Amino acid sequence: MDILKVLSRATKNKRASATRPSKFPSAGSTETPQLYHDATEDARGKKRKRGGGKTEEQAHDGRDGDDGHDGEALDFFAPKPPKTKAKSQRPYVAEAAQTDTSPPARTSATPPELLEEGECRRILQSHRLKVTLLPRTNPIAVKAKVKKAKKNKATKEASTKAEFRQIFPQPLSSFSDLRKTYSISGRVAENLAQQGYQIPTEVQMGSLPLLLQPQLALGKDAARDLATSTEGPQINLLSVAPTGSGKTLAFLIPVVNQAIQRRRKGATDDGHSLDAIIVAPTKELASQIVNEAKKLSLGTGIRVVGMRKGMRVAGTQDDVQESDREQDEDGNDDPHKPGRQQPVTKADILISTPGLLLSSISSREENVHLPTVRTLVLDEADVLLDPLFRDQTFGIWNACTRPELTVTLWSATMGSNIENLASSTIQSRRQRLGLKKEFRTVRLVVGLKDSAIPNITHHLTYAATEPGKLLALRQLLHPTAGTSSGNQSLRPPFLVFTQTIPRAVALHSELLYDISAQAGGSSRIAVLHSDLSDSSRDSVMTRFRNGEIWILITTDILSRGVDFRGVNGVVNYDVPNSGAAYIHRVGRTGRAGRDGGVAVTFYTKEDIPYVKNVANIIAASEKQAGKPPSEASMQKWFLDALPNPSKEEKKQLKKHGVEARRGGLSKGNTTKDKGSRRSKMLISTRSGYERRLEHNRKGAIQGSKRREKEEMEADHDSGKGSEFTGFN
Repeated sequence: MDILKVLSRATKNKRASATRPSKFPSAGSTETPQLYHDATEDARGKKRKRGGGKTEEQAHDGRDGDDGHDGEALDFFAPKPPKTKAKSQRPYVAEAAQTDTSPPARTSATPPELLEEGECRRILQSHRLKVTLLPRTNPIAVKAKVKKAKKNKATKEASTKAEFRQIFPQPLSSFSDLRKTYSISGRVAENLAQQGYQIPTEVQMGSLPLLLQPQLALGKDAARDLATSTEGPQINLLSVAPTGSGKTLAFLIPVVNQAIQRRRKGATDDGHSLDAIIVAPTKELASQIVNEAKKLSLGTGIRVVGMRKGMRVAGTQDDVQESDREQDEDGNDDPHKPGRQQPVTKADILISTPGLLLSSISSREENVHLPTVRTLVLDEADVLLDPLFRDQTFGIWNACTRPELTVTLWSATMGSNIENLASSTIQSRRQRLGLKKEFRTVRLVVGLKDSAIPNITHHLTYAATEPGKLLALRQLLHPTAGTSSGNQSLRPPFLVFTQTIPRAVALHSELLYDISAQAGGSSRIAVLHSDLSDSSRDSVMTRFRNGEIWILITTDILSRGVDFRGVNGVVNYDVPNSGAAYIHRVGRTGRAGRDGGVAVTFYTKEDIPYVKNVANIIAASEKQAGKPPSEASMQKWFLDALPNPSKEEKKQLKKHGVEARRGGLSKGNTTKDKGSRRSKMLISTRSGYERRLEHNRKGAIQGSKRREKEEMEADHDSGKGSEFTGFN
């Protein structure tokens, strides 16, 4: 036994155990789901005296009025301030949620107590919320006009401020205020209380007042710019919030409450009319939204339907009355009957992927219009407006012909091109319908735009080659295995992302027997991708949520929107195709403010030209978390050493991924060179000699079957055995 190895191993174990966090995302819920609680000063805008470090107000008064004595020196032996003042220094939302013990369904006859603009400004800034009223005209045309005119700097700044105006709406203090202040349905408020919702997240704090009652949230002066419909002032919303911050609940509460208010008015005889459409890019995300919507609308009579293949969407009122006797209580149609067309699906809220919904709308001879839809929700809007889904999304958008249509877009990453496209589409639709009034568009940004959540730990690991990545991943499978720098290990359950489906299948085959039989063996590892059937995908998702699967290998199909609150970490086995893909991948851990999540990214020689985007996102996330530069994992010298990819390289990476792992080989003209480079990209621990033997064996079997088939065909063509010669 080598004594040096024993001593070094003991040292590493001590270091790993010392830095191992006491909490993991799978440990349970947190005290507050909020991400930011910044300290703010009330003396905003006060001039500082030259040569002094205090404002004019602080020169004759204590900081924020804590000492309570004007012009007096700070007395360290003075009695402590009362508890009420100490409470006022705590985060605003957490204080309101803990002190308010009234039932959610209780209403108040007195007018709601609203905060002053200065207090709203302070609360929004402490939670890093920025709300902007976008211009009436197309932002693209405005920028082009300013650039063409070549105005001076002061004129440009003045025009920009006039077009994009920052506003400070009323923040939501607690979920109980939804009933008392914003008059939502009592049954919805009870459902929220039963599910344990007390403290709203940042995106819920800023978006719910705007979507429920914008006139009350903005005040009379700011609400003058809003267009008024039969239901009152309305807005379109572009919301950019971190992953796991509660965006699903933020757009479901207004949608469900609006459907309830419409049913109370008795708009239809049977009470069911398509009121809202929610579009999501994947089936898994759409199914998750359906489950959350059904929990929220329990006992309200609202019918929530998840779109499935073969369903027909009700367009006009005649379509609604066509068939209702074959609908079950959940809004699902009966199976297909021979010689009969599928009945019409009747729902208040329809949730679907863009392809399924558009095929149902355009399946008839004439395109079906949806004049009853009042709200269109685009979840993960940057993907839905990407060229991959853009035509399908616009097809659904144009089918909603109601003039007073409200559109809300939600995502954790939304570039300026997506914002401009959405704003221009809203404006062009208004001009096409000939509407004089317009619903203003409000942009809500939580934290730093297009950044990863700050409550997880990032690791960027250089593995050199493909076998190095496989070896590093195998080390993470052991609970006592730490990283090379002595950081905490990655505990199951966790997700492993690969670039392509074949690589996910190959990695699953390699790791199938890495977990001991005592711990569950191969049943603890699974793979999920789009080539699997819907039933298989649902089974894998259910087993992973129940804790039966510890390591789930998948592609980017699970990178967006899917909520796994107990996932302890994420492993990027292959470098993501873009910075947005990295943000959404690592956002599967650290949900709802849970600390202790770990994100590990492996990269090789082929990935070095594309790592700069990931490294910049990690650096920004660590800066948001308040980590000092000396402790940051992304040092300045490392960021400067990484090459900057060109626009064309970024474009090709986003479309196809790293070229060496997608089958396309740019270097090497000979077949031998291509074969050797392709073999280096394989996920396998077998040697080239073993793979060659297996290849030869399979080739021999296929050749034998081919020769046997050719002999049978030759015998059949020659007529052997085809004529009866009689008995001898």
